Amino acid sequence: MYENILIPTDGSESASKAVAEAIRLADVFDATLHTIYVVDLGEIGIETYEGAVLNNLEEVGENAVAKVLEQAADAGVEVNSEVVTGGHPYRGILDYVDDHDIDLIVMGTHGRRGLNRYLLGSVTERVVRSATVPVLTIRDGNNAT
Repeated sequence: MYENILIPTDGSESASKAVAEAIRLADVFDATLHTIYVVDLGEIGIETYEGAVLNNLEEVGENAVAKVLEQAADAGVEVNSEVVTGGHPYRGILDYVDDHDIDLIVMGTHGRRGLNRYLLGSVTERVVRSATVPVLTIRDGNNAT
């Protein structure tokens, strides 16, 4: 049913719960797991970030995908990882889906509502609305408002 499952990660607790579910699904379907971290440069663009700032952002991404690699290895699940630099995270996720023949996206969600959701936006919500493949959202269990 699923051959390639994508788990975008930001290293957060809600992403961690989604990682566990994505690994479980990859194991059940004998699928290849893909994990990415998108360095959020938003509207600013890569040319605005220089040297150490960009390196620090990319290091955060490397650490986030390393956690997924470790958990997947412990479960015996094959995984490909990538840190993508540039643009909005939701766009990087959707581009990865198109470029790597992804069948399912598994994402964590903070469950924000009201003003917090409006102000902070939701990468998961944008992916759900725009993806051409199924998106499984895993709520972090906190009742964030």
